[in-house]
Amino acid sequence: MSRFLKRNPTWIVAGLVILTVVVYWGFLASDRYVSRAHIVLQSPEIIPSGLNVSSILSGTSGSGDLLLLREHLQSVSMLQKLQGSLNLREHYSNPEIDRWSRLESADVPIEAFHDYMNKRVAITFDDYSKVLRIEVQAYDPETAQEITQALLDEGERHMNLMGQRLAQEQVAFIDKQVQTLEERLLSAREALLHYQNEKGLVAPTQTVEAIFSTVSRLEAELAVLRAQIKSQKTYQSIQSPTVRRMQSEADALAQQIEIEKAKLATTGGNALNRVSAEYETLQLKAKFALDLYSSALTSLESTRVEAARKLKQVSILEYPTLAQYPEKPERLYNIAVVTVFALLFATIGQLVIAVIRDHRD
Repeated sequence: MSRFLKRNPTWIVAGLVILTVVVYWGFLASDRYVSRAHIVLQSPEIIPSGLNVSSILSGTSGSGDLLLLREHLQSVSMLQKLQGSLNLREHYSNPEIDRWSRLESADVPIEAFHDYMNKRVAITFDDYSKVLRIEVQAYDPETAQEITQALLDEGERHMNLMGQRLAQEQVAFIDKQVQTLEERLLSAREALLHYQNEKGLVAPTQTVEAIFSTVSRLEAELAVLRAQIKSQKTYQSIQSPTVRRMQSEADALAQQIEIEKAKLATTGGNALNRVSAEYETLQLKAKFALDLYSSALTSLESTRVEAARKLKQVSILEYPTLAQYPEKPERLYNIAVVTVFALLFATIGQLVIAVIRDHRD
């Protein structure tokens, strides 16, 4: 027997390994129950009238949101929340669990606890179907289901909070801009009204147009009257009453035309052309302020709609299951895998030993 052991040590080691795993996986390993859930993220599609539909439908993809959700569910902060609500340390460090499966101690550092839980909680993303798959292992079915449900609840709360925070910041910024533009609009309108009251004109531009029309009409009348005077002079004396009357009328028209023209343009500061130009400038500023204010209001409403769309609803395709029997550990599979590798390494080791012996001989 001792000679056999000396000549075949690798087979002895392989036999011991196989015996150990058979005893452990077959009799000692604690049962683990698995709870599963499959989820997707959905956002409400709100399309009010007057808004750009293409901009409303654009946004972060579901894949990106689900990947962010997966990272949060696997984070240390998430583990701390679960610990606070479910006391996972006590469950996974239960002395009734076999030594190699349980948490070493309920007081292990958070880093060690996090590493241990990553082996008991698997969260995978199916890129093809855009589904997040959650699989939780625990040492009783109720705890596994509770952990899975807690992950779903906290995940939805976190995604909503993250989206709302960004949306609220955007709404607050645009709302502040709207208030500033509203003050600017009121100031521009007040300046326009003050200028109208100061000059005593509601619409200087229309007044200028009216004066232009009056001057044109008077010049036309003057031209007709001068033609008549010229015609009268051909057969009447210049001193005749008719010619003198018509000449007086022509002089009056000419004076009135000069008066009207003086209203439009003078070297002083009260000419209507200057008043009209200043009025148009103020009117343009008021219109520009109104356009900016209107655009800001539209942006504010669009952002509020986007804020509603930031709410992410966790739609559950498969609710957290309550295990009826322990799926883990996979005893026969683990024993078979270890046995195959043990025999493989034993064979390789035996060949190496045989080659060494042949070289020695």
